[in-house]
Amino acid sequence: MQHQQNTFAARDVTIAVVTFETGPVARAYVAETGLSWPILVDRDRSLYHAYGMLRGSSWDVWGPATWLAYAKELLRGRLPSAAAGESDVHQLGGDVLIDPSGTLRLVHVGAGPADRPSVARLLAIRQGASHQTRS
Repeated sequence: MQHQQNTFAARDVTIAVVTFETGPVARAYVAETGLSWPILVDRDRSLYHAYGMLRGSSWDVWGPATWLAYAKELLRGRLPSAAAGESDVHQLGGDVLIDPSGTLRLVHVGAGPADRPSVARLLAIRQGASHQTRS
């Protein structure tokens, strides 16, 4: 998503990353990815739980979709993070889209690390929300 940062900015989309990780793992992620978005730390995972992002099974985390995503990253010359080995890999993540009026437009609970909505879908939902909030 970071390579689409200008596209999001042009559509007045503000992005924040929420993590339960603190300290070295979070810093390693920022350093590895060059993340420029703000990071919000949810140590007790209350936001994760509020949006239904619980723990995934080993199949969710290490199934074919994950291996395919890792293979694509390897083909792009990117290696999986070494810091990930220290994380709770069974914690599911996801994407939440809240429009400027505070209305919740999307909650996507990932079935594993490779399960994310497309940038096009996020922008389409955002575009629809901006039309509705202007009416």
